[in-house]
Amino acid sequence: MRLSNDEIKTLPETALILRYLFELKENDNACRQAYNSGSFFLFYNCSPFLRRKEKKFWAPKINAAEIKEILVEFRQDEQRIEESMLVGCSEECAPYFALDLGWLDKASIESKLNGSFADFRKAFFQLEEDVSLISTAHALLRWHENNKYCSKTGQPTMKNLAGNKRVCDSSGINYYAQMSPVVITLVSDGNRCLLIRQATFPKGMYSALAGFCDVGETLEETVRREVAEEVGLEVTSLWYSASQHWPFPHGCLMMACHALVLPQQSEISINKQELEAARWFSHEEVVEALGRQPRPSSEKDDNLSVWVPPKQAIAHQLIQEWVKKHASPLSHT
Repeated sequence: MRLSNDEIKTLPETALILRYLFELKENDNACRQAYNSGSFFLFYNCSPFLRRKEKKFWAPKINAAEIKEILVEFRQDEQRIEESMLVGCSEECAPYFALDLGWLDKASIESKLNGSFADFRKAFFQLEEDVSLISTAHALLRWHENNKYCSKTGQPTMKNLAGNKRVCDSSGINYYAQMSPVVITLVSDGNRCLLIRQATFPKGMYSALAGFCDVGETLEETVRREVAEEVGLEVTSLWYSASQHWPFPHGCLMMACHALVLPQQSEISINKQELEAARWFSHEEVVEALGRQPRPSSEKDDNLSVWVPPKQAIAHQLIQEWVKKHASPLSHT
């Protein structure tokens, strides 16, 4: 780590880690040196490499020496390690990188490393550790895949070593990896909460309302617009809960909110272009839905088969919060 001795001695631990990551992003030489002490998550065309023991899945961290050995064995230049993306670091400032080996033979890599490349969506819900790092890696890899050319000149762009930006030498424009802002809102009338389903949802699953922010909108304006557009209700008050990076389809910032509507103005008008269904649920019904396993049901789509998103999704957190606080929602405005 190339931080000054004064910084190392005086900065709080979290600040030290973030300052170190900043240095790796801004200094290619520092990032190049960090490869030697780093660990690597491997991907194949954006599918993460996993190992399994009984029912447990994990994404192994491969050290730099092993990565170089793989590259040499497959007759690749060791410099290809510089195609890696920085995705984080440990509390001891040991950096983590992601490297996509989509240009090698998939079966050979799986055989050598005793694991397999898994569908990312399945991996996201199966992993118990490093989910955030794997999600960050997937989002970065997808972003680079979709931003290989400058939008002004049409010329190829080049990534910096950390992978947090791409640069067009012709125009001098820096393109930074970005996420799309999305609001997800759990609507309540004080005694009930509103859950919706889209046609793309697994059978039986209901969730909170969600939608992308339009250009120029505030978070509050997006909440009010989405609720009005999708279910025809007017929000009287709302409050922020939390946020989450959501890697589907290619990386979104989910901003979770609770919203209130008046009980006497709670008649739903479903926008069929957006939703398949929207219903009010009682506290008891929501508790029962939370207790069901998150899997598609073959039963008729009624109260006996309704389930909600799994714990990895911030929608689950919103619903749990409502269950705990539904008796006095106004106290949280």
